[in-house]
Amino acid sequence: MKFMKLGSKPDSFQSDEDCVRYVATELATDVVVIVGDVKFHLHKFPLLSKSARLQKLIATTTTDEQSDDDEIRIPDIPGGPPAFEICAKFCYGMAVTLNAYNVVAVRCAAEYLEMYESIESGNLVYKMEVFLNSSVLRSWKDSIIVLQTTRSFYPWSEDVKLDVRCLESIALKAAMDPARVDWSYTYNRRKLLPPEMNNNSVPRDWWVEDLAELSIDLFKRVVSTIRRKGGVLPEVIGEALEVYAAKRIPGFMIQNDDNDDEEDVMEQRSLLETLVSMLPSEKQSVSCGFLIKLLKSSVSFECGEEERKELSRRIGEKLEEANVGDLLIRAPEGGETVYDIDIVETLIDEFVTQTEKRDELDCSDDINDSSKANVAKLIDGYLAEISRIETNLSTTKFITIAEKVSTFPRQSHDGVYRAIDMFLKQHPGITKSEKKSSSRLMDCRKLSPEACAHAVQNERLPLRVVVQILFFEQVRATTKPSLPPSGSHGSSRTTTEEECESVTATEETTTTTRDKTSSSEKTKAKGVVMSRIFSKLWTGKDKDGVGDVSSSDTSESPGSVTTVGDKSTPSTRRRRSSS
Repeated sequence: MKFMKLGSKPDSFQSDEDCVRYVATELATDVVVIVGDVKFHLHKFPLLSKSARLQKLIATTTTDEQSDDDEIRIPDIPGGPPAFEICAKFCYGMAVTLNAYNVVAVRCAAEYLEMYESIESGNLVYKMEVFLNSSVLRSWKDSIIVLQTTRSFYPWSEDVKLDVRCLESIALKAAMDPARVDWSYTYNRRKLLPPEMNNNSVPRDWWVEDLAELSIDLFKRVVSTIRRKGGVLPEVIGEALEVYAAKRIPGFMIQNDDNDDEEDVMEQRSLLETLVSMLPSEKQSVSCGFLIKLLKSSVSFECGEEERKELSRRIGEKLEEANVGDLLIRAPEGGETVYDIDIVETLIDEFVTQTEKRDELDCSDDINDSSKANVAKLIDGYLAEISRIETNLSTTKFITIAEKVSTFPRQSHDGVYRAIDMFLKQHPGITKSEKKSSSRLMDCRKLSPEACAHAVQNERLPLRVVVQILFFEQVRATTKPSLPPSGSHGSSRTTTEEECESVTATEETTTTTRDKTSSSEKTKAKGVVMSRIFSKLWTGKDKDGVGDVSSSDTSESPGSVTTVGDKSTPSTRRRRSSS
């Protein structure tokens, strides 16, 4: 920290009781200056030689009845008694020390007392300006301290432009090349650097920790000045906002609903809304995780609808960067569900809107498809997790969210199957119709062999779905590698659906007797249904003289191709042997 010493005479100010200060000299004092509740017994000559304001006040003063001293009252001097005492000591030529903590108070007090060069050369205002410009404002640490101090001295600090000069100084240093920054220049925690970084190197966001100590109004002014000056990347501005939020918002890293003090809630809400308004417009300036944390906090502190809409829009631009944990946002108290599912639905809608806009601008299809595939995987995982932990999740809401990403590209539907399975497991009380509706979200042709093996033994799935899985597994085993991919829509899908419809009566009969049969009997019933499907399928093929199913649009199986005569897949044979 920089400092400056003024004067050379020893300090002879003494106290007589708590509220009386005087100069211990042989000369009797002839003026009493009352500052607040403190009386200063001083001499006119040193004061009047340097302060134009005291000259005017003494000219119109009254004499104390109990003494021959004139009495002056200055209750509104900036900095109060401590600042006035430093100014008085300067008038006497006594030694005083100035630093970043008292320079604002003394500078404003000197301005109030009109201690200008026109009164005497080398007066206090001039010396304070020299100290500020040559030392304080050249120091990163001192500039921040002075800026924080200016808040207590408005409007005087604003009149002498101390706040503006501090802002300019900080902005200039934040844009400095990190190679020119020394670690002693900042408060930043050097020990937190990754071990692979050179101990002498300074990251480009070296200054963000220091600014997190500012109040939100000063922080906003600093960031605005930095952005106006330029030279700092939007990503670094975003990092500064994230560090500030982590330090200033309770429960920012972990959503916290314990907001008992209404005054604190209002303060945090105002802070959060200010941070949202400060977000850089550039898409990559802030991470999706940070935006979602802001959204979670906005729900906790009940921020305005405008802020929540803006955050939802920004998250929708980069939803593919989120993870499942990010989407688990607790709902306000008193709602039907513990977690806010509607807000996730809004985020998906925003993502769809953003991708449509990119399509209109002829953006790369590969980028859009990649983003959609990542979001589809994300929502599959989210549905599985929310089904596990949210007991009040309705079938309608589950299906609505799943359908929003149903057209997105996926390498497989294993994630969809896991979500459906978890929903059926955790919500056993849903109706048969609801089970069928939720199961239709899954494309049985796009299940991996491992998922098929699990599904055919899954008692929670409707029998119709199990039959479809067994059928497509059989088709994969007998289809030539030259068949079109499962993404195309050929005629065999219609044939498959017709085959499944042909055994509806059998399915209903089997389902009715499910509760009355043992596990082995259920498996046998499914085997009978499967046999009827295969018999009808292969009979139809023999009549048409078709020896394969080359028109099928099902996915190719990486396994070996079996003969037509072998109508049983490994999983089918296991089910039959178990019966």
